[in-house]
Amino acid sequence: MTDDGRDAARRVDLTRVLVVEDSEEDAEAIERALTRTHPALRLEFTAHGDGLAERLLGCDEELPGMILLDLNMPGADGHKVLAALRARPELAGLTVVVFTSSTAPAEVDACYAAGADSYIYKPVNFDLFRTVLKGAVDYWQQAKGQPPAAPGSPRVK
Repeated sequence: MTDDGRDAARRVDLTRVLVVEDSEEDAEAIERALTRTHPALRLEFTAHGDGLAERLLGCDEELPGMILLDLNMPGADGHKVLAALRARPELAGLTVVVFTSSTAPAEVDACYAAGADSYIYKPVNFDLFRTVLKGAVDYWQQAKGQPPAAPGSPRVK
């Protein structure tokens, strides 16, 4: 329990994915890819990570089942956002997947050391982009006890 009497661990909604991405092009590509491969997901987008942990904690809704986190953003970059998320025990149930254009080994190591669940490079080719994203979402849904997306599943709005 927290000081205000609430449970420290928050419930997670596996049908929600929060995308933290400042590039409109990349956000649109993520939306196009995931609506094709996982039509039942509810995608939410934010262009900045400033105060994300506090926003999630201040909301009475269940936490998103996954956060797709870009690293290179203005303001609080992905490293700061990841550190802020992992510093809060109430957010321990979040799956944070870093989805970025950086392939630097030091960047990958730093993200895993900070608590990222996965680190995925954004391919430039859209078909590969969609395949990589589908694999990551399928993996984490299965790891959390959710079956993989079935082709033709209805989209939840």
